[in-house]
Amino acid sequence: MMQSLWLAAARPVEDQVAPWFSSGTPLIMSISCLLAVLIASRVVQRPDVGPMLPLGPLKMSVPTFIGAMSFGHLLGTLAVLTLAR
Repeated sequence: MMQSLWLAAARPVEDQVAPWFSSGTPLIMSISCLLAVLIASRVVQRPDVGPMLPLGPLKMSVPTFIGAMSFGHLLGTLAVLTLAR
């Protein structure tokens, strides 16, 4: 029993898992974060509370941007895990 566990742990990981960058993960994450920032700039009730970011036409504060990026990463993670199946 113990020997089979050691053999399972000694197996290289590269053979089992495809590289994450070949599956389009960075593209999916970038698109989902950009989409979340665009949505947050129009939906957040008070986007001007706090220090402002120089994002051109998107009037966003630092807390709004951090919240939008967090939400974008959640969306991207869900999309990557859904498309991986």
